[in-house]
Amino acid sequence: MNTPLPFFSVIVPTYNRPALLRSCLEALARLDYPVDRYEVIIVDDGGDRALDTLVAGFLDRLAIRLLRQDNAGPGAARNTGAAGARGEYLAFTDDDCRPAPNWLRAFAAAFAAQPDGLLGGRTLNGLSENIYSAASQALQEWLYDYCESRSSPMRFFASNNLSLPARRFRELGGFDTATLGYASEDRELCGRWQALGGKFSYALEAQVLHFHQMGLRGFVRQHFAYGRGAYRLRLARERKGLPPLPGDPKWMFASLTRYPFAGQGPVRGLALSVLAFCTHAANMAGYAFERWSSLERWQI
Repeated sequence: MNTPLPFFSVIVPTYNRPALLRSCLEALARLDYPVDRYEVIIVDDGGDRALDTLVAGFLDRLAIRLLRQDNAGPGAARNTGAAGARGEYLAFTDDDCRPAPNWLRAFAAAFAAQPDGLLGGRTLNGLSENIYSAASQALQEWLYDYCESRSSPMRFFASNNLSLPARRFRELGGFDTATLGYASEDRELCGRWQALGGKFSYALEAQVLHFHQMGLRGFVRQHFAYGRGAYRLRLARERKGLPPLPGDPKWMFASLTRYPFAGQGPVRGLALSVLAFCTHAANMAGYAFERWSSLERWQI
């Protein structure tokens, strides 16, 4: 007798991006997975654009629900979705992502080999003509590759393509929204998972396309926010009695010299290297800013 495919709850936080959400839902409706073995939970994070009609348009193709909450950030929205999920496994993606048709089948195959693992899929840039979007997504892929090949303590999977057992997610207490308001909640969750001896697997075949449109200002702002989140991550780990995640200068060097030029022409490779440098600079600036802000708040 064939073992039935696992039941997934796909959780998508959204905030005032109905056009992107529609494209995401179209992709989820085309999944090569039995429609009775997954549900889709949309969590409106306090947006001011009504989504009822949009979501209702997919009721004939998806088991879909729309939840609402006051604006509290994507981590809190994911927790809201997970709280009402019926699935054996949770699969997280974002409204600006489009999962490939085999996305859930790839996760199911990986869970068959490691039922209690935390899985990260491969996220690809959907805006190849946008060098800033390409660089931002490439940095994540390079980091995955670097950590996978070296079992680095920096290892984590981003929350726009992440799956894990629902039971384990709830035992962990979900994403930390008390300390981490806007970034690094996925890194913090993965850090707690790792501290408790949890296993990671990179599910390379579980792919999503990411459509994050940005220019130079948005690129720098994003990575500045990641730096701020990195400092808050440090505070969150301290609060839980965990040591800070160690840095890895070899990763920074590889991201500037080796990865940008792999499979790229010299001009594009140089552009990616320069943007990688901008990323690290913005991260450090954001980290310093958040540390200074925290000291200011403490003195007050």
